[in-house]
Amino acid sequence: MTLRTRLVLHRLRAGTTARLRAGGERGSALVEFVFLAVLMMVPLIYRVMVLARLQAGSYAASAAVREAGRAYVTAQRQEDAGPRADAAARIAFEDQGFRGDGLLTMSCDGDPCLRPDGRITMQATVTVPLPLVPAFARDVLPLEVPVTASHVAVVDRFRGTP
Repeated sequence: MTLRTRLVLHRLRAGTTARLRAGGERGSALVEFVFLAVLMMVPLIYRVMVLARLQAGSYAASAAVREAGRAYVTAQRQEDAGPRADAAARIAFEDQGFRGDGLLTMSCDGDPCLRPDGRITMQATVTVPLPLVPAFARDVLPLEVPVTASHVAVVDRFRGTP
């Protein structure tokens, strides 16, 4: 073997080794990107889930007080007004997925409540649990957010006295 042949073979081996070293790194950027993307996306997705659940709670509370007030002031008799308001609030709570988690309180500014220009104050509270939290953690830490809404419904001025 001549010196020139040895030199050519040495260069070929050196180039092949360098290519093999570079080829061994091929695809690792993709793995790193996927790992970092998952690491960054999981908290982001969880935050979006929490915000969506809180928004549903605020929709439930605001719809419950508005519809309960409307149902209360449109009742024909005082005895029917309370159950009508409770039913309307329950439907609003269940519509947003809060079955049994909502609380509605009512108060009047005078007696009877259904007198012309009477004001009925409705207040709804929904307890929104944080998603994907196990039950044993809920017993240790308060992992629920209370959402409250209030509304004042006015009885029609030209309504006849019941």
